[in-house]
Amino acid sequence: MKRLVQIVIFAFLSVSAFAQGDVTFKVSAPSSVEAGGKFRVQFTVNTQNVSNFNAPDFKGFEVIYGPATSSQSSFQMINGHTSQSSSIIYTYVLLSESPGTYTIGSASVQVDGKTVKSKPVQVRVLPSGSGGSSYGRGSAYGGGGSSANGNRNGGGAPSSSAPASSQNVSGKDLFMTATASRTTVHEQEAILLTYKIYTLVDLTQMDGKLPTLDGFQIQEIPLPRTKEFSLEQYNGKNYRTVVWSQYLLFPQKSGKLTIPSITYEGVVITRNRTIDPIEAFFNGQSGYAEVKKKITTPALTINVSPLPNKPADFSGAVGTFSVASSISTQEVDANEAVTLKISVKGSGNMKLISTPEVQFPKDFETYDAKVNDNFQLTRSGLSGTKEFEYLFVPRHVGTYQIPAAKFVYFDTDSRSYKTLTTQAYTLKVNKGKGGAGQSVSNYSGQQQDVQQLNQDIRFIKQGDVKLHQQGDAFFGTWKYWVAYLLPFVLFILVMVLGRKRMKANANVALSRGKKANKVALRRMKAAKKLLDAHDTGKFYDEVLRALWGYVGDKFNMSQESLNKENIEQSLASRNVPEEQVQQFMKVMNDCEFARYAPGDVNENMENVYNSAIDAISKMEDNL
Repeated sequence: MKRLVQIVIFAFLSVSAFAQGDVTFKVSAPSSVEAGGKFRVQFTVNTQNVSNFNAPDFKGFEVIYGPATSSQSSFQMINGHTSQSSSIIYTYVLLSESPGTYTIGSASVQVDGKTVKSKPVQVRVLPSGSGGSSYGRGSAYGGGGSSANGNRNGGGAPSSSAPASSQNVSGKDLFMTATASRTTVHEQEAILLTYKIYTLVDLTQMDGKLPTLDGFQIQEIPLPRTKEFSLEQYNGKNYRTVVWSQYLLFPQKSGKLTIPSITYEGVVITRNRTIDPIEAFFNGQSGYAEVKKKITTPALTINVSPLPNKPADFSGAVGTFSVASSISTQEVDANEAVTLKISVKGSGNMKLISTPEVQFPKDFETYDAKVNDNFQLTRSGLSGTKEFEYLFVPRHVGTYQIPAAKFVYFDTDSRSYKTLTTQAYTLKVNKGKGGAGQSVSNYSGQQQDVQQLNQDIRFIKQGDVKLHQQGDAFFGTWKYWVAYLLPFVLFILVMVLGRKRMKANANVALSRGKKANKVALRRMKAAKKLLDAHDTGKFYDEVLRALWGYVGDKFNMSQESLNKENIEQSLASRNVPEEQVQQFMKVMNDCEFARYAPGDVNENMENVYNSAIDAISKMEDNL
């Protein structure tokens, strides 16, 4: 009974928490449809506590069905964490009448006494196209959406042995276009290259990729793996279109650079007219056939102009940028570290920006700048920030000026070089502990840094100085006997420690257990390099080897006995907390799943890497 009460209270709290969340009211409709065609419009609100639904004005369309109301709800509990969702969907089926662009206005509902509205959406009605196959035009209610990664026909697989030829699919039924956002640019200026499919037939598969381009640095823009088609009128016909791939190109040299044509191989489903449909039905044959069609994209020529006379301090940046700087402190003791940061923000060839030069005072001890990249791939280039972190240590007392640093870049909007400067800083260095940071006064009374002129000429030593009388003998003193006996004592200690180490190494199991953490961390360092190189497959393999190897070495388990059940039992038998056991097993499961999952992104790899390091560290602390 107590258990039932807890479940009821828990469910009530979950529903209450969900009810207090943000309410969204979304509309989904195709962006373009064909005149005389039917399509579906849906309004979805993410709660069921709604009333007084008011439909928008469907001017330009005829409502032939709706509103049809449906509801959905779900409740999940995973590892003690719960999530609940519910929604109500209002569905209309409309008939497009005459060509043009029409706006479906906002719908509204009442939620907890408040009015919530959807956003207006535009639908373009295309003139009725002529020609083309009737296959693959999408659902009558879906606005022509389909996927290029699977067979949509159903009802049996196409017959691969049927006599079909790519000649049945002409170049007007299926083709690809290649477009560049600009064809006349300067060096390092970003170009968006887009490959788009136009089809009147049922295209189910495409194979091909962009070759290596001479003179360009290439960045591929991630696109959804499942291709959703939309309608577009081209040369008087309504084609189903989709952007197949997009790339950012950064030209590395001037002149006429060519983007060659690419040949893709597509698979199209066509009706097999040589087989009688009735005979095919009774004989278990298919009335359709797969046809392989080669699709060749047009070649493009890009005219790349060299950058104008480059200034001597040109940073290599091309695009639009801004600069900011900061310093960790403006008053510090001698021999303490200070950090200066310069941040470049904007859009362009962020990867190729060189480190700005900062003129530090000559008596500062400086280190190479640390570079932090925080930019993303967009259709206008690499956008975000690139931060340069300078670490330096002032050695002497005084007041110093850190002059402003210059950042010179080529602005693609004005087609000219622009110079940005950072803020100049005044740094006051105080005397540190132990007499550090010495300085002397010049004839005018101003402080100036002590400089070592040569090895045989030094300034007077300041601070506590111990003097010795002339003629003091070292032989026979206690220091003499310590120095005399110390080598024998060290020799005996080395022998004792060496014997202990030899005994420990003779015990293979003990030796493996002690070295387990070092071996695992060495493998995680190798995984970090694969993470930085975005090598997904090898990264997950290396992380798994680190986890499996750590447990095998720690518990002296053979390769044959290494499995998840034995690992979990071994950890539990050594009083490892259940939470850490589950964390360790979860990291292993995530790696195995991600290794065989299609595709990955850097954020997932970073999370897996951090989780593996944390799991091994916690396990080592407990064991």
